[in-house]
Amino acid sequence: MHILVINGPNINMLGIREPDIYGKSTYADLCDVIKNKADEMNITVELFQSNHEGSIVDKIQEALGKADGIVINPAAYTHTSVAILDALKAVQIPTCEVHISDVNTREDFRKISYVGMYAEKTIAGYGFDGYIMAMEYLKEKYGK
Repeated sequence: MHILVINGPNINMLGIREPDIYGKSTYADLCDVIKNKADEMNITVELFQSNHEGSIVDKIQEALGKADGIVINPAAYTHTSVAILDALKAVQIPTCEVHISDVNTREDFRKISYVGMYAEKTIAGYGFDGYIMAMEYLKEKYGK
């Protein structure tokens, strides 16, 4: 099974950005957690992070015919990007949305998720474990 893990803007700043919300672990730490768990689960994982909406759209489109599942933390684009939603709808790859913090307990605007309109499952507030939960869900439901 091949899973594409996409992280949106400012996720590369983990450990620096609002550590009281996102913790002190870095983006490199997150990548290590994901890779190690993917190895344990016998999943091929591809990691991608961008601060640019169009790059994320391009990556989703490139996944067509290659990825069996997508785990995406669109970060701020969660609440603004119809383009990312449309890309996910176009490729029809099973998708789980992940958020490190519990967006439902934060500012009102964070409760709107365009990606969530397509994603089969949204996992929020479990820190890095949310990514693992999403991979486990996709493997259980679509694993090869």
